[in-house]
Amino acid sequence: MKKIITLISLFLLFQGFSQQKELTLNDAVLGYYKGLYPKTMASLQWVTDTKYIYREKDAFIIKDVESNAEEKITLENLQKQYKELKRLPRFIHIDATNIVFRNKNNMLTYNYKTNEETNKLTFDEKAANTDFNANKGNLAYTIENNLYVATATDPKVAVTNFTDKNIVSGQAIARYEFGISKGTFWSPKGNYLAFYQKDESNVTNYPLVDITTYPATLKNIKYPMAGQGSELAKVGIYDVATNKTIYLKIDNTDEHYLTNLSWSPDEKYVFLAEVNRAQDHFSFNSYNVKTGKKVKTIFEESNSRWVEPEHDAVFLPNSNKEFIWMSERDGFQNLYLYKTKGKLKKQLTNFKFVTKSILGFDKSGENVLVTATGKDGKETHVYKINVAHGEITKITSRKGTHRVQLRGNYLIDNFSSLITPREISIINIVNGDEISLLTAENPLKEYKIGTTTFGTLISKDGMPLYTRLIKPANFDYAKKYPVLVYVYGGTHAQLITNSWMGGASLWMHWLATQKEYIVFTLDNRGSENRGFAFESVIHRKAGDAAIEDQLIGIDYLKQLPYVDANRIAVHGWSYGGFMASSLLLRNPTVYTTAVAGGPVTDWKYYEVMYGERYMDTPQENPEGYANARVGKYLENLGDNKLLIINGSVDPTVVPQHSMTLLKEAVDKNVQIDYFTYPMHPHNVRGKDRVHLMQKVLDYIVENNN
Repeated sequence: MKKIITLISLFLLFQGFSQQKELTLNDAVLGYYKGLYPKTMASLQWVTDTKYIYREKDAFIIKDVESNAEEKITLENLQKQYKELKRLPRFIHIDATNIVFRNKNNMLTYNYKTNEETNKLTFDEKAANTDFNANKGNLAYTIENNLYVATATDPKVAVTNFTDKNIVSGQAIARYEFGISKGTFWSPKGNYLAFYQKDESNVTNYPLVDITTYPATLKNIKYPMAGQGSELAKVGIYDVATNKTIYLKIDNTDEHYLTNLSWSPDEKYVFLAEVNRAQDHFSFNSYNVKTGKKVKTIFEESNSRWVEPEHDAVFLPNSNKEFIWMSERDGFQNLYLYKTKGKLKKQLTNFKFVTKSILGFDKSGENVLVTATGKDGKETHVYKINVAHGEITKITSRKGTHRVQLRGNYLIDNFSSLITPREISIINIVNGDEISLLTAENPLKEYKIGTTTFGTLISKDGMPLYTRLIKPANFDYAKKYPVLVYVYGGTHAQLITNSWMGGASLWMHWLATQKEYIVFTLDNRGSENRGFAFESVIHRKAGDAAIEDQLIGIDYLKQLPYVDANRIAVHGWSYGGFMASSLLLRNPTVYTTAVAGGPVTDWKYYEVMYGERYMDTPQENPEGYANARVGKYLENLGDNKLLIINGSVDPTVVPQHSMTLLKEAVDKNVQIDYFTYPMHPHNVRGKDRVHLMQKVLDYIVENNN
């Protein structure tokens, strides 16, 4: 027996059984468009320290928290200035007098006090990756592989002009790892534009096929596979006033990563976390904006497993010399106060749980506010930390998930829990006063929906493993139910949260009630928001600890008198596809059926940045790669059923993963099933997702017997 496999029921979502509406799979998959998700306040955000805005029908409503005064920006008024507008625009920036929004190839500034256009910035129609700077009114954008800026006098100022398509400027680098989400970074006052640039000459082309042309055509993408050539990164600094660009003087012939780009408030320095390709060491360095020369290394971090800086430096208000850095060097993500001279002033937090993000500072500038899990890793809370003396105050009290926006001394709190669909309020972080803006009704109250329980199991090394179990609406303890295990299992993901429906998708409730299934999920070691030891146990051994933990979940399920232990299926996507196929093939007497979507079947075919962090290179870790390879276990399939699904133009888990597994299955005379979604990338979105889920769930129901 395992150490502890007792389910601790934390919350129970009981919908009752008097309702008559049956949930269809179409409703479940497209629930957002069918009104089956809790009501919210669209476009809700801060305008000033006391004013917030939200959309209501054909108007934006602006309210003052303290005076309750109200203003409106109506579609009717906007149409007087912009006759072509059919609906309220999505604003890019808003302040006390103006909104900025895009209309075709124009960035428009509209004074909602006077109902007049105050600025019109025109840019090239082919612009992508647009990045507007409100301070100067300029716009950065890309066309193909080059970077441009639109100013009041010129709609297309070329920042770069490369004819070599291997050199890409102004776009995200490192395949969006290390917290990188974009490629341009305006300086605090808007005088400079820092940008990422990558040279992909060393990166091999990967062929994808476009079947929408006649005949089909080749579409090559750059895909750096583990152990092979990677991109060479640079950082450029464009001076708007002089129209000149310099590059930081960095020797990157070793293919190291340039991450977490940050500006000093006075615009004199740019800061970078520079991570070696092995990803076991980084230096946090400062560079002179005018010369591009390195000023100094402020600090360094190393770890025998990996280092992964993901957050920019956050400077204290009114300071160019002190900043806060987030690091998990002590096992959990915590806050550290540094001087730019290189001195660690102090550790601001010593949480034994994960800090998720820095929200900013209160109006006084004396306190920094963060989101963190608190002691329950399924939750998200807000904490206030006094920078000078370290006093910590927990701002949110209700158990659940708080998604928040900070401005001055107020938080917009968008809260939900397993039993609370959504409550939106404004919290005064000084005195704790709360103003309710919205209490959403249960959108599923008229439907037959099952029950959801949270639980906790214990791994072999003593770590708590969170679980979620969904039962059918008309659950009968005397019956034996088949089980679907839904799994992800990889890093940077958490399936079980104390939020509405526990983080589950509506299709799980359709399967539970319409097909009378138990749907079970366990967040194994390797999952997010549990600390470095919990996550990094996977190093060089993808799947091993995760499979061990998932089997603890199976042991628990087998103890339940209402579970049919002979009818257990598993499904997952991406890393979850790797897990689903691995679980079935490595434990063929436990599971009958698996559906693996977008699966990583051989880690040597996965990308450098992610793959080498967790597995090292194939040359350094041949045994780890060999043991994790799904095809190694194909001959264990026996009479069980395995369906592989992928998008035909998947640029993330490229089709080679599925194709090589199919080839090996043919070579070994093993029968597996396969389905592809033509012209879909890594996942299947839109109306085609209904087809996908029908395919997945039909396969499970038909074969899990």
